[in-house]
Amino acid sequence: MSSMYKFILIFPKILFAQLAFGTLLWGVENTIETQVLFRKALDGYNNIRIPAICKTKDGTLLAFAEGREAGDKGDIDLIMRRSLDGGKTWSGIEVIWDDKYNTCGNPCPVVDLDTGTIWLLLTWNLGSDSENAIMTGKSEHPRSPWVTYSNDDGKTWAKPKELPHLRKKDWRWYATGPGNGIQLTRGPHKGRLVIPANHSDRITAERDSKTYRSHIIYSDDHGDSWGLGAIQEPLTNESTVVELADGSVMQNMRSYHGKGNRAVAVSEDGGISFAPVYLDDGLQSPVCQANILRFSWPEKNRSRILFSSPTGDKREGITARLSYDEGKTWPVSKMIHEGPGAYSNMVGLTDGTVGLLVEVGESSPYESISFITFDINWLEH
Repeated sequence: MSSMYKFILIFPKILFAQLAFGTLLWGVENTIETQVLFRKALDGYNNIRIPAICKTKDGTLLAFAEGREAGDKGDIDLIMRRSLDGGKTWSGIEVIWDDKYNTCGNPCPVVDLDTGTIWLLLTWNLGSDSENAIMTGKSEHPRSPWVTYSNDDGKTWAKPKELPHLRKKDWRWYATGPGNGIQLTRGPHKGRLVIPANHSDRITAERDSKTYRSHIIYSDDHGDSWGLGAIQEPLTNESTVVELADGSVMQNMRSYHGKGNRAVAVSEDGGISFAPVYLDDGLQSPVCQANILRFSWPEKNRSRILFSSPTGDKREGITARLSYDEGKTWPVSKMIHEGPGAYSNMVGLTDGTVGLLVEVGESSPYESISFITFDINWLEH
């Protein structure tokens, strides 16, 4: 089991608490818990990156990551830890997919609350192929989307299956998530599973961010089949999705527009098409993955949508933001981790708090993946 650090903050001012890596900034009169779930070079892998998390229909938490031999290429396993008590304790590391020296990663789980099935979208490529080789058409094999699933609360997983029809012939790079997908709960597409993904769409002499595009994967038959939804404008990349109160889907995207803002688009047909992309002036972020989460609905007390990402020009200062108007503005913002930090994924917990699975460190964002819980009252006050 991982070590747990528990701090009860009762002083009238905001306090700083130094945890496993970096500094966390917390408010008053709240119990804050954090655990380091994956440690670089200490958990059997030289590097561990790319967090994703979901809560199953039975309330079990599943925390996913990539266990890496080195960097972004080569021998990468898809790994997981489970918690049966809301994140207080965790299982040991379990390997979901180890394809010898090849790359298995970019976890993007979605839970079908109608059937209880946990679907896990992911990507695969030859370990000998780098991202640059794949993007420039020099790789031995294309990078492709795959899917696996669990019907027993994440205890066991089906053999991964390739989904080649979700990758167009001229696409090069491909990535699911990383982070979580969603199931739509209202409107004409209620029950649809929606997965954020991205790709590069043409061969260039060199790796070129202008060729990146976000897109959507979806299923209307509880995961029996998967289709390709909308393809976004260029200069978009890793993305995250949230359902709005009217049943529309907001896709929030890593942006290469050079403005330091997140790119956003809204779909009124469940991700099949989107309105034009706009840059959100209220969401300043470096070029990095981020996460968006529906916390509460308008009819249940108040509309709340959460957003987590680094802030500023560098991958540091992991911050939680809060919107009360369906993602139009973000009036509430508090820093959770002052030091280096990068990719993150949030989940609503059974006790009403928020769990944040996030890459953090003291000198580098990639030293650990930690699970941090915070109360919405702390964020709002």
